[in-house]
Order: sequence, then structure tokens, then C-alpha cells
Amino acid sequence: MGHDYHSSKKIALKTILILAGVTVIEVLIALGGKGYLISGFHMAWWLMGILMISGSLYKAYLIVGEFMHMKHEVKALGLSVLLPTLLLVWAIIAFMYEGWAWKENRQTIEDRDRIYVDDFILPQGMLLEQDVKPIDE
Repeated sequence: MGHDYHSSKKIALKTILILAGVTVIEVLIALGGKGYLISGFHMAWWLMGILMISGSLYKAYLIVGEFMHMKHEVKALGLSVLLPTLLLVWAIIAFMYEGWAWKENRQTIEDRDRIYVDDFILPQGMLLEQDVKPIDE
């Protein structure tokens, strides 16, 4: 399905305006959710995250669909691009979950692996013999 120059220009302009509008909405959500626009108002972090991810996915859909011409391709080609993308998203979620688990267990691991040697270390360096005290004292 081909478009002439003027209709293609109109479609591109419409897409750019929609992308700009979604971006402005995302900025307003970010600033409003953190309390910068309305003093004392804070949005839940998970709600802000869902709204920001939804806006970003919608913008990605518009960009890939219109500017990369995937909207006008056969369905099999679209699915062949979508499947690796979903696997990439799954991998990012899995790595973030694993990183979170390491972060949460870091103090436990440090406590378990810590060796207390402060009482067993003798001073090192250029010390005179009278400066070195035995451990027994």
C-alpha cells in the first residue's frame, strides 16, 4: 500500500505530534509523581512505573510501526521481530531480579565471610622493638 508524498508527510507529522504528546504526558507524570508540580502530592512508585513503561511501549510501537514500516509488513515478519524482543525483555527482568537478590543478600554474605583479624595483626613497618607490644597484654 503506497502513499503519495503529501499523505506520507501528514501521517509522519501526526505520528510526531502523538509522540511529542506522550512524551509531555510522561514528563508531567514524572514531575507530578515526585511532588515537583503539586506540593505534597506523591504518586506510588509502582503506578508511576506502570504509566511510564506503558507510555514508552506505546511510543516504541508507533516508531517501529510507522517510521520503520513494520505496520505495513506481513504478520510473520512482525512476529519474527517481536519474539526476540520479548526474550530480551524477559532477560532484562531476570537479570534485574538476580541483581536485586544479590543486593539483598550482600550483608548476609559479608557477615558470613568476614574474618575478624584485628586482634591478631602485629604492626608492620619501621617500628622499634619497644613499640611492639605482645598480644597477651
